[in-house]
Amino acid sequence: MAEEKKLRQLAIYGKGGIGKSTTTQNTVGALMEMGKHIMVVGCDPKADSTRLLLGGLAQKTVLDTLREEGEDIELDDILKDGFKGVKCVESGGPQPGVGCAGRGIITSISMLEQLGAYTPELDYVFYDVLGDVVCGGFAMPIREGKAEEVYIVASGEYMALYAANNIAKSIAQYGKQGKTRLGGIICNSRKVDKELELLTEFAGKLGSQMIHFVPRDNVVQRAEIHKNVVVNYEPECQQADEYRQLAKNIDENEMLVIPTPLTTDELESLMMDYGFMEV
Repeated sequence: MAEEKKLRQLAIYGKGGIGKSTTTQNTVGALMEMGKHIMVVGCDPKADSTRLLLGGLAQKTVLDTLREEGEDIELDDILKDGFKGVKCVESGGPQPGVGCAGRGIITSISMLEQLGAYTPELDYVFYDVLGDVVCGGFAMPIREGKAEEVYIVASGEYMALYAANNIAKSIAQYGKQGKTRLGGIICNSRKVDKELELLTEFAGKLGSQMIHFVPRDNVVQRAEIHKNVVVNYEPECQQADEYRQLAKNIDENEMLVIPTPLTTDELESLMMDYGFMEV
């Protein structure tokens, strides 16, 4: 009897502006090349988590659909097919200045479950989540056990590591109660001095690993302008191979841990060891 396929649900977190959504979509594009079946759930009120996979289509969000059409909606109203058949959903957010944006995640995941979006053929569900878990709503994929694997996008800058450490604290808190684990740190390079060494040591101190170092390359921005993922826009370039390697590393990853976050003093000391934060 064939072993039943296990659905892997991943949350990608990181500081705002770190390139989290770009990294997620390019990684998903590379996994789709590998023949995987994937659903991406955008959990950012900006609703830009699936733009590159959909060729720039401004997808109608779950919350907007519910506001305009009521709760009697079909799965096709909120789920669109993108690059190589990837399933794309955008949670959206409340009207500006009203309510908690994190609640859109809770509403969307519940709606997707009710409408049967989590089909047996899926290999992965990716949740692209805003920020550093300062709001309980954005911690929902961790808190409710929806995402059992978390990957944190960071760089060699202090605030990126500060946010990553905060996310690790949340994983540590909820991981003790459930199955959520840290899969690793993804370095989206900003060409900071000693960035590879810094991120490798930071990941090690968390008890985890750097899953891949993604170098900075302007082809990523060119692909974004053309509303495309790199593996489709310029498939033969080195950066496309970097995303393919990241995808392979995630696909083969078995190192899932409850992290040991650093104190603020320990994080600052680490930065000082690499020549940052000098007076």
